[in-house]
Amino acid sequence: MMDMGPLAALKRRLGEEIAVSDWLEVTQERINAFAAATGDDQWIHVDPQRAAASPFKTTIAHGFLTLSLVSILLRSTLQFPPQRMAINYGVNRVRFITPVPVGARIRARIAPKAIGEVDVEGASQVTWDITLEREGAEKPCAVVEWIVRYYPAETTKDTEGTG
Repeated sequence: MMDMGPLAALKRRLGEEIAVSDWLEVTQERINAFAAATGDDQWIHVDPQRAAASPFKTTIAHGFLTLSLVSILLRSTLQFPPQRMAINYGVNRVRFITPVPVGARIRARIAPKAIGEVDVEGASQVTWDITLEREGAEKPCAVVEWIVRYYPAETTKDTEGTG
């Protein structure tokens, strides 16, 4: 895990790839759990026998499952200073370029695109450029421009004025 230091330090690294996550296997169990949680139980995701006859020859992950894995890939790769909370503020752009077959391993290439202060409780907003790669594939499985708001840890009388 890479220690990021203060979020403001990201300003010096805008547009630069700062980290690559470990590989994460996309299992049928994860796909099934996502299908159950979202109600998207299309056969291409949850029926291995039927999916074997598809052009993919196996089940594939939901695009939105692939997108949702961005959070865990980033959190397991970058360590930020203590935060009160981090809030998913949305995405500006998402493209699902190639499918993610069951059993595939994916990882994230992470680059900060923009950082700024938000006039809400001292929050910082970071826009991340994330490229999700599938092991052994020529093209990425997804590219994402993701926005996260980071709220600093609350100061207490014990920490005020220290530095």
